[in-house]
Amino acid sequence: MNNKPNRRDFIRQSVLAGAGIAMVNSPLKLFAAEQQKIVRVGMIAVGLRGQLHLEEMLKRSDVEVIAMADPDKQMIGLARELVKKYSKKAPVEYTNGNYDYKNLLKRDDIDAVIISSPWEWHAPQGIDAMNAGKIVGMEVCGAIKLQDCWDFVNTYEKTKVPIMPLENVCYRRDIMAALNMVQMGMFGEILHLQGGYQHDLRGVLFNDGVTPYDSGVEFGEKGFSEAKWRTPHYINRNGENYPTHGLGPVANMIDINRGNRLTKLSSIATKSRGLNRYIKNHPKGGPNHPNANIKFKQGDIVTTQIQTANGETIVITLDTSSPRPYNLGFRVQGTNGIWQEHHAGEFNTGMIHFEDKSEHHTWENPEKYMQEYDHPLWKRFEKDAANSGHGGMDFFVDNAFIESIKRKVDFPLDVYDLATWYAITPLSEKSIKEGGQLQAIPDFTRGKWKTRKRIFGLSNEF
Repeated sequence: MNNKPNRRDFIRQSVLAGAGIAMVNSPLKLFAAEQQKIVRVGMIAVGLRGQLHLEEMLKRSDVEVIAMADPDKQMIGLARELVKKYSKKAPVEYTNGNYDYKNLLKRDDIDAVIISSPWEWHAPQGIDAMNAGKIVGMEVCGAIKLQDCWDFVNTYEKTKVPIMPLENVCYRRDIMAALNMVQMGMFGEILHLQGGYQHDLRGVLFNDGVTPYDSGVEFGEKGFSEAKWRTPHYINRNGENYPTHGLGPVANMIDINRGNRLTKLSSIATKSRGLNRYIKNHPKGGPNHPNANIKFKQGDIVTTQIQTANGETIVITLDTSSPRPYNLGFRVQGTNGIWQEHHAGEFNTGMIHFEDKSEHHTWENPEKYMQEYDHPLWKRFEKDAANSGHGGMDFFVDNAFIESIKRKVDFPLDVYDLATWYAITPLSEKSIKEGGQLQAIPDFTRGKWKTRKRIFGLSNEF
């Protein structure tokens, strides 16, 4: 990857500075040098997701992975082999229990950390990192409790150490093409958006093998990878437990926290049937298996309606316990047109219609529009992203994280986005418990949303 600045970078930086986006007093201005050539990174949690972020770091000539912390010796071993594959210097390992990451944070040779830990660790580890002066890239989830969201914001505002939610779906190619069309006004004024996490996770929640594909009926101490920690959330909680994949991309389209904000939500859930059925029908399980009659609180499908200050509505759907192909269910609808996703990330599937372009009452294949309005970031970095995880999305989100640090500009997704998106989980739990009652969504910007400017897809065009 070419990391040398060029004329376009210089012009871009000049424009952003003039617009007040690349700020003189940016909270990212933590280093003495005016231009930082190397970002020194620590990895907190190197499970399967963390290893994908680790690999993105190892590919780069402008990143040094200094240390990694994880109490899971198996995952540390896999991460160690990945480092060897790229012939990089072995990072210092912190494996002495759940809290050894705190010793990683004490190091003075680390600029930033990437956190990919189980959900309940996001708030304590992220806040500890900010208090230690380490810039944070945070893998996504939903908050355990609403106060966690305020804790992120309050810690940032106290320390001025920034945190970026690493929501890769914001960078999916078709999503960014749709974003480009939204920002060009092709859909007219936006009225309604949809998204979600619609992904059969039964083989992830119950996995007793040694790879992500060895499904079973065990979890917790007998489980592998996410089955160790993710499944208990389905037993003990009932809500929109993974909101950012569906919400983040559409939030960018209507400038949430930058001229607009989320105001209220209401959530409802179906009954819980899918996970019990899966265990009873699995070759390793059966009706008499001890896990077959576990009482899961998590409804199989959770539907959340959201209102915005500017009058749009959003629906996000969680559907992870049923037999279904992967599809996040995106929809963008405005006064002049509509796009609906069919198969994630592919230009030649789905449906699109523009009143001023399409035949009356007729859907078009979106491919020609998606290609014509392919986002400039994808046009520029397609080759760099070709071998990266999740269809190239991982390259883009990690590249934005590193380049923002190097150039000392604001993250395209920031602490206010993280707090707002994470808040959906505890608020949805409360709404479901109260029979779908409306819940007020806090203004984590404390009024700054009225004047904050759009930067996603702009400030990170390096």
